[in-house]
Amino acid sequence: MKKKRRKKTHISLRLNLLFFVVFLLFAILILRLGLVQIVQGEDYKREVEETQDSTVSNPAPRGKIYDRYHRSIVDNKPLNAITYTRFKNDPEQSLKVAKKLAKLIDKSTDKVTERDMKDYWLMIHPKKAKNLVPQSEIKKKELADDKVYDLQLERITKKDLASISDAEMEVIAIKREMDSGYKMTPQNIKNEGVTDAEYARVSENLADLPGVNTTTYWKRNYVYDGLLRSLLGNITSDEEGLPKDRLDYYLTRDYSRNDQVGKSYLESRYEELLNGQKEQVEYINNEAGDILDTELVKEGQRGRDLVLTIDMELQKAVEESLTKRLQAHHSGNPYMDRAFVMMMDPRNGDILAMAGKRYEKNEKTGVQEITDYALGNLVSSYNMGSTVKGATILAGLDSGAIQPGTTFVDEPIKIKGTPLKKSYKNMGRIGIGTALEMSSNVYMFKTVMAMADANYVPGRSLNIPKSTFDQLRNYYSQFGLGTETGLDLQNEFTGYQGTKYNPGFALDLGIGQYDTYTPLQLVQYVSTIANDGYRVKPQLLKEVREATVDEDKEGKILYESEPEILNRISMKDEYIDVVQNGFRRVMTSGTAAKTFKNAAYNPAGKTGTAQSFYTEGDRPEGTEPPETENHTLVGYAPYDNPEVAFAVVVPYGTTSDIGTMSQQVAKDALDAYFEKKEEGEKDQQENLNAAGGVQAVDSEDSEASSGDE
Repeated sequence: MKKKRRKKTHISLRLNLLFFVVFLLFAILILRLGLVQIVQGEDYKREVEETQDSTVSNPAPRGKIYDRYHRSIVDNKPLNAITYTRFKNDPEQSLKVAKKLAKLIDKSTDKVTERDMKDYWLMIHPKKAKNLVPQSEIKKKELADDKVYDLQLERITKKDLASISDAEMEVIAIKREMDSGYKMTPQNIKNEGVTDAEYARVSENLADLPGVNTTTYWKRNYVYDGLLRSLLGNITSDEEGLPKDRLDYYLTRDYSRNDQVGKSYLESRYEELLNGQKEQVEYINNEAGDILDTELVKEGQRGRDLVLTIDMELQKAVEESLTKRLQAHHSGNPYMDRAFVMMMDPRNGDILAMAGKRYEKNEKTGVQEITDYALGNLVSSYNMGSTVKGATILAGLDSGAIQPGTTFVDEPIKIKGTPLKKSYKNMGRIGIGTALEMSSNVYMFKTVMAMADANYVPGRSLNIPKSTFDQLRNYYSQFGLGTETGLDLQNEFTGYQGTKYNPGFALDLGIGQYDTYTPLQLVQYVSTIANDGYRVKPQLLKEVREATVDEDKEGKILYESEPEILNRISMKDEYIDVVQNGFRRVMTSGTAAKTFKNAAYNPAGKTGTAQSFYTEGDRPEGTEPPETENHTLVGYAPYDNPEVAFAVVVPYGTTSDIGTMSQQVAKDALDAYFEKKEEGEKDQQENLNAAGGVQAVDSEDSEASSGDE
């Protein structure tokens, strides 16, 4: 019996085909998910963040700066401000916002450029803009979009721009500010001259002004106007933003591109302390990018406060004296166009006053005006003359070239091929005390010869090796002359060293008429003598304090400076005493006695005059630099217990000015110091009482003084 053949079915084939299709779809899905998540994940994440939740950082006020007695030097002035934050690139929306805003505020159009007007014209005349570059031209020349736009800009006529109304110009001015800002960063639309009415109108309409906010703009306020301005430095404007040369540095430290930062000296040096902690606000947006709500993520905090070593009332008195004396002498000698005063506590290096004034031509008026030049104390150098003779004597004593009882005959020195070298008068046989008291050049010349083992015979050549120059300079550097003082500020200049080694120049070096020094170096030098041979680092920062919510209260101390001894000079105490006694005689019976012998605070010091040439300012074209004289005076008081040292430098004077201005200014400065010290201590106590007393140093935050480098 035949078996019946079973009919084949196609079910298994179809089922396999179905499984294959399903597998293929799953594979495609997995590949697509991988592409979205791995390859394009970051792009989508950024897009979601932009359209859902956006965190914006708003600047906080900078820290304040006080003087040593807690008087305010720099603070922040609150101003009404209107800002705009761009959350997405939507030119049409920003134009709508600008139009609405223009109806609520007055905006200056001074900064509007022709390019701004052309961009605006193209936006509001899209059809006309399209006709400026026909489609046929675009196809024929295969023009890219950016090239088309450039051609459209070129073909807009003056007549087209003339059709823009004054009201539209305000819209352009506002939109210009809106477009100049960075995405997710608040941009100031108007922060100067915002009236209360404007502020209120904008505040009431914020719901219809996406991205716009009413806030407070903190303008830096320098309480003493131009006083010490060059030293305090400046901050960038909101238009400048971060300096281009340090852009990467700041961006890696969570700064925004349009943040205001210190760009010079104290404002720059202590940027990281003065910069406040930004307020962070989260904006909740819908998918269309419209703001639904805001939430404060982190409160902002004002930057830390600095307390300087400067006494601003003393600074004010010194600057007034400099201005008054400089005006009086400049009228008779146009080359005497600058003067400097440094005052420092020799015991701890606190700089009490740092004043400089100079005549500069006003570029607008063409008139010479006196301006602040406090920075000249550390960036300009001069031949300082006989003020350095104390260091020369100590070099001679320490090297064994002379002894405390050594005497020399003060008489003209004649070296073959060199002009006659002498003191201002022949003094006969004198010792160290008289040499300093009466400022003998010859005593210094013979001291340098003794250090060089040079055999001086009148009219013959003199052999002084280069090693004597090096030896003298090494001694001078122990006092801070010709070397960095250690002041924690950029751009400190160390002066110029002569490069020729003729014997006569070695003698000039010994009386301060060869190498140049800064006023800052000069005050450190005399402080070292006053401080029994200890050279202390000069400092401007006294304290760093934590910011407080209450503007009238002072925060706890995070850092407090301590004296830093840089070195102790190699000379014996008895040698230093010899020079100190000589300096005292200068003030009681010597070259400065006429001004200081009756001073109740018992000063000691040394006068100086150096020949110079006026090479820095304007003079008639084709003329040689005129011969002038630098007049200097250094000292300290009281003689037996020094608490203040000073250096006065008046470059480019004349013979008739010898000693007058430098001594007048020094007397004014010392008088002011002893008068203002008591007032300052009283002010300090009152300020501390008002602020709730002195708070202890927080040792954990003592590194707060590190600054921005």
